[in-house]
Amino acid sequence: MPVSEAETKPVFYREHPAMFRARPVLYLAFVLLTAAFGLGLVLLAVWWVRTRLVTVVITGRSTRVERGFLAKHVAELRHWDVADVDLRQGRLQKLMNVGTVSITSVGPERRRLVLRGMLDPTAVRGLISQGRPPL
Repeated sequence: MPVSEAETKPVFYREHPAMFRARPVLYLAFVLLTAAFGLGLVLLAVWWVRTRLVTVVITGRSTRVERGFLAKHVAELRHWDVADVDLRQGRLQKLMNVGTVSITSVGPERRRLVLRGMLDPTAVRGLISQGRPPL
């Protein structure tokens, strides 16, 4: 079976979005709902599955977002085509070292990848910026 080009690139980052760190207040609300009504356990399970169905993979050349379980949707953006990398963190997110990284490409399409709930978003931004062309 031939090996694809994507499988031969070294992977610098492979993570699912954070759950507790990204939304600690919602997490605590679901835990309280579990204690009160049992409904929170179902909500936590659904949330956990949804975070596990998204994987962010950063190699030296591209950032890829894989979504899905049985059917997969893959969105990939080459670092060489990146025009801008934005990092957003609220106060609580900064304390938890989690945030949202938005990547915008150059060209007429102006594609955009939004990576929500990323652990250590400053490092994620740095990995993406390393692959960009020099200014």
